[in-house]
Amino acid sequence: MVSRMFRIETGVDKERLRLLRERLVAANTAASPVLRALRGTPEEHEEPLGVWALGADGELVGGLGGYTWARWLHVSWLWVAEGCRGAGLGGRLLAEGERIALAERGCRHSRLETWDFQAPAFYRQQGYDVVCVIPDYPEGAKEFTLTKRLR
Repeated sequence: MVSRMFRIETGVDKERLRLLRERLVAANTAASPVLRALRGTPEEHEEPLGVWALGADGELVGGLGGYTWARWLHVSWLWVAEGCRGAGLGGRLLAEGERIALAERGCRHSRLETWDFQAPAFYRQQGYDVVCVIPDYPEGAKEFTLTKRLR
């Protein structure tokens, strides 16, 4: 039986973080038939995804970075150089990331986060729906979570 006496410590401890993650994964797997079904499949592991736009000189002018997991594309970053904005490059990068996720990795959905000063309207134009808004994250800004069904 676990003692009811606890000692709380703080600090970054890589071994404890590894153990914490391992135990949480085990508890979640035991509690969820969906997560149990993922174990041992290719979808269980995050697979990085990158799409790059290069100028004539080979300089990076745009890109999409993210990963796929559990048949979902998670777009972590999408950026287009200021001088290249408004020409459809962001939409092309996003569409290519979605194409790879759907055709090559079997993803059925995509998700991303953006702030109110970034591009929520752009993502809505690309077929994404707002599923969550977090006010004051960070203070004075709103963070949006958006999702899209891939077809």
